[in-house]
Amino acid sequence: MNRRQFLASASALTVLPHYVSAEGDSVTLRAEPVTAQVLPEGEGLTEMLGFNGSMPGPEIRAVQGQPISINVENGLDEGTSVHWHGIRLDNHMDGVPILTQDLIDPGDTKTYSFVPPDGGTYWYHSHYISHEQVARGMAGPLIVAEDTPPDVDDDITAILADWRLDQDGRLTDEFTDMHSVAHAGYMGNFARAFLSQATVRIGDRIRLRLINAATNRIFPLELSGATGVVVALDGMPLAEPRPFAGVVLAPAQRADLILDVSGQIHLEMPTRQGPYNLAKITVDGTNNARRAGAIVPLSPHNLPKPSEPTQHLVLTMMGGAMGGRHGGDNIWAFNNVSDLQPEPFGSFERGETAQVTLVNDTSFPHGIHLHGHHFYEVAQDGSLGDLRDTTLVEAGESRDIICVFDNPGRWMLHCHMLSHTVGGMRTWVNVA
Repeated sequence: MNRRQFLASASALTVLPHYVSAEGDSVTLRAEPVTAQVLPEGEGLTEMLGFNGSMPGPEIRAVQGQPISINVENGLDEGTSVHWHGIRLDNHMDGVPILTQDLIDPGDTKTYSFVPPDGGTYWYHSHYISHEQVARGMAGPLIVAEDTPPDVDDDITAILADWRLDQDGRLTDEFTDMHSVAHAGYMGNFARAFLSQATVRIGDRIRLRLINAATNRIFPLELSGATGVVVALDGMPLAEPRPFAGVVLAPAQRADLILDVSGQIHLEMPTRQGPYNLAKITVDGTNNARRAGAIVPLSPHNLPKPSEPTQHLVLTMMGGAMGGRHGGDNIWAFNNVSDLQPEPFGSFERGETAQVTLVNDTSFPHGIHLHGHHFYEVAQDGSLGDLRDTTLVEAGESRDIICVFDNPGRWMLHCHMLSHTVGGMRTWVNVA
């Protein structure tokens, strides 16, 4: 990625359009081909897919506990669907073809209606041939305002992604080449973060919402020009803010930071060639009114507390390049089985607590995402760790998670490296 390293820092920042939603509001997303300025101004344009004429799609702002309806119009020449990532909604609104809905055919519209129970940072994206439609740009931020928001001067969203581009800006379409699918996935040679706001003042206290919308890339992130803490992961508030010392985001993961601005902010990805600048937030003026004090935790979540697990399941990731043989009929497998099967990986009664051991018996990391729920990562000492909807399991490692399966329905469980999903690493659970 170093050829265009200097270009990222010079990149003109796209300010995301947004809807502000209140109770009873209805908004429209139209999936359609778009032309995007992914490379800096003056460089080539990129033919992509997006929503409402933009890539990423517009930032949708909902309100915790208040209903929202989103009309998705399909202006593509192929089917699509939209998944509301991280939202604990009714199963039939989850946006997964086969499991929860039929495809939205070209020219058709589907209305998704739900009440977001949790404030925080979420996102939406295509869930049909998503390894291609998301890579082409079909994703956007979904922000749910808390009942009691934190005291900040600015609330800024940064949605990160990467793309494999030719010199003229054309997006290459090798989304399912076997080498990529069997290794780390379809990776870009250019990356950037799109911001909802590009200017702050020295002295401002800001909330910075980081969303990894890449199809396969894991982003290690560093930040200069501000100091602060991590206050939430995957939309779930931390009980105690955590010092910011770099954040690693697997595809689909999010992190909320609260920062005090001391200068121009650079969001960077460390590489072997040095820092790769993903975005910058410039400074215009000084905030003399802000008297920065301690950063307090966000309002606590209202998820049910886990009880003693009644089931302990093991999900073993198998296959890929340099991986062992398995019984599935695709490149990757869970427990010797590839792709969705008639029977679920696990069946649970509503409200049941279960423990799942995620075993990565492959040569590559995987970000495992459970739809419709959040779960606890279990710490090394056996205590409950962070609440996530997507957990990163490194190659050759294992991780236990504990989940209260309190949301009825058929829920997908898959690797959110979307090349691995299409390569077979997907299953489902049933909650009665």
